[in-house]
Amino acid sequence: MATSKSWAQDVITCDLCDKATQQFCNSCQVKLCESCVKKHRDDYKSLPHEIVPFLERKFQLVFSECKEHPGQRCEVNCKTCNKPVCLKCIVSGSHKGHEVEELTKIHESVTRKIKSETEEIKSKIIPEYQNQCADIENQISKAKLKLENLTKESKQLRKLWHQEVDTIFDTIDSISLPLGEENINSLQAYHTEIKNLISYINKTIQENAKLLISKSVSEVKSYQSKLKEYRDFPRKMEVNLPSLISNIDEKRDLSIGIGEFRATLKQVSQQRQSGNASLSPARFGEIMDQAKVIVTSPVNYNTLRGVACVGESEVWIYGSGRNITRVDIYGAVKDKVVITDPSGLGDISVTREGQLIYSDCRNGTVKVFGDRKFRTLITLPQDWKPSNLSCSKYGDILVHVRIESGDATRNKILCYQGQT
Repeated sequence: MATSKSWAQDVITCDLCDKATQQFCNSCQVKLCESCVKKHRDDYKSLPHEIVPFLERKFQLVFSECKEHPGQRCEVNCKTCNKPVCLKCIVSGSHKGHEVEELTKIHESVTRKIKSETEEIKSKIIPEYQNQCADIENQISKAKLKLENLTKESKQLRKLWHQEVDTIFDTIDSISLPLGEENINSLQAYHTEIKNLISYINKTIQENAKLLISKSVSEVKSYQSKLKEYRDFPRKMEVNLPSLISNIDEKRDLSIGIGEFRATLKQVSQQRQSGNASLSPARFGEIMDQAKVIVTSPVNYNTLRGVACVGESEVWIYGSGRNITRVDIYGAVKDKVVITDPSGLGDISVTREGQLIYSDCRNGTVKVFGDRKFRTLITLPQDWKPSNLSCSKYGDILVHVRIESGDATRNKILCYQGQT
């Protein structure tokens, strides 16, 4: 049994007051109580009104009153003047002889358009905005993570420098942090803009929904499409965070930079100086004499073309196929990547950060594997082809390149330092 509260919520009220609806004007599509019937007639004296009991109401379109002929409703639209007019206007009035069209057809056409556009907004545009919103959130997370890693890297590099290290890295932090925060703030502002647009679009959907059920011709006819505005998606924002560029190879000065800031120090560490001694042929022979087999690992390759160590217990290996496989010392497969064109594979290596790289002889590039895909890390000068690769423990990449000219072949070793 319904309570008095729920009953009160179900009462349909008069459009002119708060009393319960008892009558209905079919001509104007207005709900009325007994007291407001006369007021409604008086407010629109010039128009005919079909007042019926509410339960006998009919749903029909409401045409506005003609401004030139009181008591007449505008049921057609003058195409010449683009203006709703009544029958008297086109028979004997100022619109006589003009081409006209029925407003009911216009209402149907605009209603279909509203429905179609609303569906596109719901099914295509809103998801696109939401996906972009998620992408921005991901960019913000990555930007924060990169900024955090940047700070960690700067702290690790401090250990390789001496008396002026604190001053240099304080300068780096004072440059990198504001730049990083500026980028993040820009992304967050862009994120807010997208969210506001989504709210605005949702509001449009609500307004369109009201128009779809509206019986007012003038309201529906006044509909202004915003679909083109929404299709014109805001320009995507690219974030360029600063990166540390360092050079700590042996026999060179220590250098580091970020943005326009550069710092260089002489390296005088006794440990590094002792490591500068060249390896003589005799010493090399002694080392080879001491070499021994630690473990024999089975690999699923008929021809093993290359090996690159990953730490002390894993290696990347490749043969003549499309697969480059990472295995442990017992031959167990830990990872596998597939390259597009194995005929262009020259060599593989592993960077200081543990990323797999390979030389592509056909495209003249060196590619790096990260986030489960390859991207171009180095692009060689025109006509030069990369071959063998080697990565130093200080982050530099050595690339053996060659160029063929007639019967002669020229060779070079290129060193790419830091961020390439």
